Amino acid sequence: MSQQNLSNTDADFSEDLPFSQACENNKQPILKVLQQELSGCHSVLEVGSGTGQHSVYFAPRLPHLQWQTSDVIANHRVIEAWHDRHPAANLHKPLVFDLNSDNLPIIKTDSQGSYDAVFTANTLHIINWSLVERLFQLVAEALPVNGKLIVYGPFNDKGQYSSDSNRQFDLYLRRRDANSGIRDKVDLITLAKQNHMSLNTQYQMPANNEILVFKKCDEV
Repeated sequence: MSQQNLSNTDADFSEDLPFSQACENNKQPILKVLQQELSGCHSVLEVGSGTGQHSVYFAPRLPHLQWQTSDVIANHRVIEAWHDRHPAANLHKPLVFDLNSDNLPIIKTDSQGSYDAVFTANTLHIINWSLVERLFQLVAEALPVNGKLIVYGPFNDKGQYSSDSNRQFDLYLRRRDANSGIRDKVDLITLAKQNHMSLNTQYQMPANNEILVFKKCDEV
């Protein structure tokens, strides 16, 4: 990628596009982890690309891989607008993916016809638990052995909140939807094991968030 394009992605992202301040705040610390965890990957599926801000920041800084976005169709216009404003050779327009009804989308832009990692940020606490279970199942079925599921967000540890702000956020989520809320790492580890994955690494992140990296195991 040219220096001109790189400087474009470094621009002030508070533009005339739908904008997530959370994405702006966490993009740099997440990138540091992705640069390490995705160093050997060739293609990544982002589940729940949202505004598209993460994708336009990460893709040009991970030029060795293909970054495939996905989301419900209602969010595609915004994602594509961000892509048009900050294009990258390895950044691909969103595929349709609704956990309520769709299978995990197949990447068609990669020569190998598959992906070896799935990344999702701030999604597991928004969706209900049955959809979390479905996501893990679909990802496990699609990933090759040693493929990675990388999840960013707030998590509890054995029923304990990491901060008072996370406790308040969880109450807000559950009032809105009783089946949503901050997930406990113990439950996610158990769910991963049921789907032939294991927790490989975890990273403490700013603002009481974490990154959990699950790896696909050999199926018995």
